[in-house]
Order: sequence, then structure tokens, then C-alpha cells
Amino acid sequence: MTFAGPDHSSDLATLPRMPAWVTSARPESPEDVAFLSGAALNHLHVVMVRAEVPHALLRDRLALRAAEACVAFSGRLERTGELRDAVHLLRPGDLPGPAGETYLAWRRAVERPVSIKALCRALPDLQAERIATWLDMGQGAPVTHAAMVLEAVLTEAPRADVSALFLADAALAQALGWEHLMPLLAPGLKRADLRKRGDELRLACHRALVSSAVEAVRLSGDLVRRAAHLMAVAPKLRAKGAGDAVEMFLTRDAVAPSALPLPARAARRLCDRLVELGAVRELTGRDTFRLYGV
Repeated sequence: MTFAGPDHSSDLATLPRMPAWVTSARPESPEDVAFLSGAALNHLHVVMVRAEVPHALLRDRLALRAAEACVAFSGRLERTGELRDAVHLLRPGDLPGPAGETYLAWRRAVERPVSIKALCRALPDLQAERIATWLDMGQGAPVTHAAMVLEAVLTEAPRADVSALFLADAALAQALGWEHLMPLLAPGLKRADLRKRGDELRLACHRALVSSAVEAVRLSGDLVRRAAHLMAVAPKLRAKGAGDAVEMFLTRDAVAPSALPLPARAARRLCDRLVELGAVRELTGRDTFRLYGV
């Protein structure tokens, strides 16, 4: 494997960039792939301890990517826009449908620190004892442990793709010492990878984590800049409740005006004002039933 020279460039306004040799390398062996995944995860870990990263927002956006991947694995056609609508435009008493349920499950999984209780909340069909058994199985490096958990769950329940990926990401987070689950495996794996076992599955997980960690670092940098701009313009907002609204934008992938702690008209005006200031974006392209996000 040939490496490009390292790129350590960073400044006060940006996070450290992923080294170029991680993103440009052409791995030639399983050992190369494993080395790259370790390097990518280590760099992601360095980024994740930075205080300026809007961690809850990052996890919520990664949850959307994971849900989109899982929905595609099941053969459904819903993508980002449809998933957002299925969750954020729900009315009291409405059901989100299978795709929406998948997205809600991922959002619940990333909301709280990794624990058996939190995983049971995200996966109500699984017993706590079974979850604990899977997470405690095996030894080895973080990716190896995650791959073992993924294989064990899929072997016992071949159709439980979402549960298996939840628990594999939870195992990875625990092994790396992360407080929260980061949805990394699902966006990087292919549907065919879920049928692999043993060394082939472990190699697929390494490959998936290289691409997902690189994307998570890129997304972190983008969100840091966007969040900083939102906080910079926040003092210009005079609406009562604007501070709480800004906090919602800093923790959620998408927000409907109706969810803001403001009267309906004031909420719409606030969203329009934030778009004018370049602090948030309208995500749907529609004239009605709009959603906004950093």
C-alpha cells in the first residue's frame, strides 16, 4: 500500500483534517484495510473530543444516514426526504410506517449514553439478557468485537439487520470508550456484506468503518462551522423563546416550525429569519410543511 504524505493542516476555525493517506490509499491486503480503519477511527476519536463539535446534532444526522441504509437493505425506496417527513411531520396518533420506525429507532439509540436500558428502549423486541449476552461476547480489537456481535445476531436472527447493526455499533462504542453510540457500520456496509461471515464479514466492517469515519469527520467539520454561525447570529433574534429554538437546531437534524417553543406564526417568522441570515437551511424545497436544519 502506497501512502501520500500526511496532511496535518488545521486552523482555529476548523477541525483537524483526516490525513490524506487514509482517504487516498488503495489498500492491497486485509492487513492494510485493518490498519486504515484503525487510523480513521483514531482520527475520528480525536475529533469527537473537541468541545466545539455539536455532538448531539452529529449523531442525529448520522442516525438519518444509518436509517436510510437500513431501509435500503430491506428493499424499501424511502430516502432522506421521505424519512424526515415520516418522523417530523407526524401528528398525534399517527404511525410513522416501517421506514419511519427504523429512523425513530436509530434516533432513540443515539440519544442516550450506551447502556442495556437505552438499547432496550431502541430495540423493545429484544430482551435485556439477550442484548447483554451479545455485547459481552468475545474478545479482541474494537472492530473485531463489533464484527463478532454483528455475526452473532445475524446468525441467530438473519432478518434482524437493524438490531444487529445497533448492537455492533454499541459494541464498537464501548470498546472505543465512547459514551454514545455512533451509527457508523450501516452507512458503510453493502446489503451483500450482511450475508458474509467470519473473516469476510470482519474485512467488510473494516472497509465500512474507513468510509464512514472519513464521512463523519467531514460532516463534523461542516457542522462545527454551521453551528458557530448559528450561535453568532443568535443575539440578533428577538423573539421570545428564540434561545430554546436555537438549542433545538443545534441538537436535531431537522426541525418543523410547529415543534419550536413559539406560536405558529412567530415560529415560521423565526425560521425565515434564520434562513435569511444563512444560519439554517430549508430542507424540503416545499412551500408548505417545511423542515429546517443547520
